[in-house]
Amino acid sequence: MSGSPKASYDLVLLPGDGIGAEVMAEARALIDVVATGTGVSFRTDEIPCGGKFFLEHGTRDWPEGAEERCAAADAVLLGAVGWNGADGAPVNMPDGKGGWKMAGWSPVIGNRVKLDLYANIRPVRCLPGTKHGLSGRFREVWSPETVDMVIIRENTEGLYSGIGERSAERATDLRVITRRASERVIRKAFEVSRRRGKGAPSDARLRVTCIVKHNVLTGCRLFLDVFREVAKDFPDVEPDVAIVDSFAMFVLTQPERYDVCVTTNMFGDILTDLASVLQGGMGMAVGCNVGDHHAMFEPIHGSAPPLAGKDKANPMAMLLATGEALAWLGHRFGDDRLARGASAVAEAVAALVERGQPLTSDLGGSAGTRAVAQAVRDEVARRLAC
Repeated sequence: MSGSPKASYDLVLLPGDGIGAEVMAEARALIDVVATGTGVSFRTDEIPCGGKFFLEHGTRDWPEGAEERCAAADAVLLGAVGWNGADGAPVNMPDGKGGWKMAGWSPVIGNRVKLDLYANIRPVRCLPGTKHGLSGRFREVWSPETVDMVIIRENTEGLYSGIGERSAERATDLRVITRRASERVIRKAFEVSRRRGKGAPSDARLRVTCIVKHNVLTGCRLFLDVFREVAKDFPDVEPDVAIVDSFAMFVLTQPERYDVCVTTNMFGDILTDLASVLQGGMGMAVGCNVGDHHAMFEPIHGSAPPLAGKDKANPMAMLLATGEALAWLGHRFGDDRLARGASAVAEAVAALVERGQPLTSDLGGSAGTRAVAQAVRDEVARRLAC
């Protein structure tokens, strides 16, 4: 906690492309419901961005001054970016170095780097009633008693450092692992384990698992060395080490043994998408990009151009991301009203999943985006009125 409650909170909304814009509209409506139910005032600043913006303007993937507007906000909400051009291929833009990068880089990777959002925190929790569409059949596989972990990845370097070169015959991407970046994200992981206070579902032990490939990669050896050093400052939290390829199996077969996990950027990006299977898929998965002074919250499902405009996207990840933003702001500013709003959002989503309706098709239901989002908002309003 680093402040006292504010009279009003400033939120930047980055709708982006495809279903990102659709779920962001539902998040904006949720913010209004929370404001009414808690008495908290919000000022929202919506900034267009992404592949479609670049196609329309031709030079940037968001407006001039957008970086400063994000930096001035109390928190940022991101929908999703990425769009296909007339040739059906994803839209890219010049990177200024003779190469190309995704149109949508600025609000995603750019914000992570410029706002120093060094920890990507992804809660992985199975809600009661969650059904998983494995092998095309919806069934209950895991339970809340076995899936309740947090995976944290370093968010500013690794293979996303943007350092590489390409010729006709060879391309290289340089993975950068530094002591400073490793130390702060690992320390964050231990702090999260201690703050959660739950421990792993199997034994209630506070545990941080370091996911590496230190038997092969030099950067992982540095990351693990730093992990062992930081662990000494947290004698109440058990340090644990997993090889990344083995973890990819055990996270699905033994999820109950994990409390908090920490890893490097690319490993974490892949593993958290895999782990989303445990919580019902990407339509339920949230990414919290957190630094010491700024934070950005997003669903991890991407812009899904084929679903755009069809009222089929699951809005729950975006609504849960909004709840995570409220929780972060509540903790940062010591505002219990925001904490109450965050709890209402989480409880509302859980209530819908447990009763099994209304749900979108990815969770085995038949309802549309708008109907599900409205049901969540109605449940939030009811809980805040109590």
